[in-house]
Amino acid sequence: MNSLRRRLILLLVASIVGVVGLATAAVISVRGGGPPPELTVPWVAQQMELVVRLLPGPIPDVLRVQFSDGPADGKVDRPKTAMLNDLLRRRGFDLLAIVSDRPDAPGQHASVRLPDSRWAIVEIPHIDPPGREWLVLAGWISLIVAGATAVSVYFTSVLIRPLEMLETAVSKIGSDGVLAAVPEVGSAEVKATAHALNQLSSRLRTAMESRMRLVAAAGHDLRTPMTRMRLRAEFLDEERDKWLHDLDELDRIADSAIRLVREEVNQDAVEPLDLEKMVHDISAEMVMLGHAVSIGHLDKVSVRAGALGLRRALRNLIVNAATHGKACSVDLAIAGKRAVLTISDNGPGIPPDLINKAFEPFFRVDPGRQQSVPGAGLGLAIAKEIIERYGGTVTLENRTGGGLAQTVVFDAV
Repeated sequence: MNSLRRRLILLLVASIVGVVGLATAAVISVRGGGPPPELTVPWVAQQMELVVRLLPGPIPDVLRVQFSDGPADGKVDRPKTAMLNDLLRRRGFDLLAIVSDRPDAPGQHASVRLPDSRWAIVEIPHIDPPGREWLVLAGWISLIVAGATAVSVYFTSVLIRPLEMLETAVSKIGSDGVLAAVPEVGSAEVKATAHALNQLSSRLRTAMESRMRLVAAAGHDLRTPMTRMRLRAEFLDEERDKWLHDLDELDRIADSAIRLVREEVNQDAVEPLDLEKMVHDISAEMVMLGHAVSIGHLDKVSVRAGALGLRRALRNLIVNAATHGKACSVDLAIAGKRAVLTISDNGPGIPPDLINKAFEPFFRVDPGRQQSVPGAGLGLAIAKEIIERYGGTVTLENRTGGGLAQTVVFDAV
């Protein structure tokens, strides 16, 4: 019974059979042994009154009366006998009546002694449950079980179809770690599951491609300074400063790559943070380090994120704007239920055809990859990784009149 399908089928069948069985048992218990004497005995008394009033003339066949020299055989039903005699006396007839059980079949007879000493015998209709009522009930329950099982199997297959789809999709993961596309057809739940799987597949593919580009870009960036180091090997005494510069560049690239991977592994706890205070502290820190950072309008707003991670992401964005954009201004506003942080710089901006690639690892606007500002080109990639992890978004847009605007949006709390 470890299968979810079997458990659901058993639960549905047990529920349907239990409800119908209880309802059937309740009907049988209410119905009991047939109608009460208060309904049948008055009918017999009325019929006997008609017989007495019609004598000595002919008795219609519709009354179904038999005449005999004695009462009908069988065990006397004393409560009904007393009730029938009492009803006859109330109707003005001083007659002896006997109600007895039929000895050969279910049912009863009512016998009344007439004034001419004959006995009029009337059969009391038998409305008791059949003798095989439990056998009939067993057949009834068997039909319900068969029908409930068929219905349960169908609806269980519908309910667990998203799980089967998930199992099938996971089993088809290729060697590249990417899920196969799932058709988004069927019921709303199945479509939602298929859509979620396809989104997961797309994100996995994007993440893996990003990591592959990171490795390729790191190899490319490391190859150039290492080639220069080999060319200067013969001039070590004269080229010492250049050697140190290249080694520093290698160190920055390796350190940035390690921090990017570390951001995905080591995640600090998510908690409400005072974004206005954090922005003010980071800006003040940047000013102390010599960056041209100014603070604009800051609204009081809190967001949910990790303190260390979010601080690192915002610091990277502000440093990027202050260094590449010469100077920057930071503004924080509340738009509806969202916190919108805007970092505007005075630099040349990014060409429109390259702005979508700015968050890729080791991105350089200059196609020659010449580096006028120290850095490994991973600041924006790390910032985007952190911000999206906490449910935020970061976008880049060239400002009218020059400069670049970095916009970070979070849900306010």
